[in-house]
Amino acid sequence: MRFCWVTINVKNMQDSVRFYKDVIGLSVVRKMNPNPEMEIVFMGSGETHVELIWNAKSNAVNYGKDISLGFEVKSVDTMMEVLRGNNIAILAGPFQPNPTIRFIYIQDPDGLKIQFVENIK
Repeated sequence: MRFCWVTINVKNMQDSVRFYKDVIGLSVVRKMNPNPEMEIVFMGSGETHVELIWNAKSNAVNYGKDISLGFEVKSVDTMMEVLRGNNIAILAGPFQPNPTIRFIYIQDPDGLKIQFVENIK
């Protein structure tokens, strides 16, 4: 079995695509409009994708507080500079629970927690 994507319902497709492209660094893999009131965009840079879904009939999203998406970065410090340049606040961190890992949390445009992880060698 292979994990292929995570689905995220979004309030504004343009804001979300911009965030996952410009901040996270994912590319648009494919777009679909199953009907005039729905848009689906798959984004990724490898085998696993982020599926963004906008539905005009459902503008409320609720992710809960205990879930986050983790993205590996080369440097947490460099990522914090990118975030500052995009006016994105750091939600928590940086944390370094042991000598081999360091991470921070932010939120995407809809409030989903995003974790940037630096594996220290």
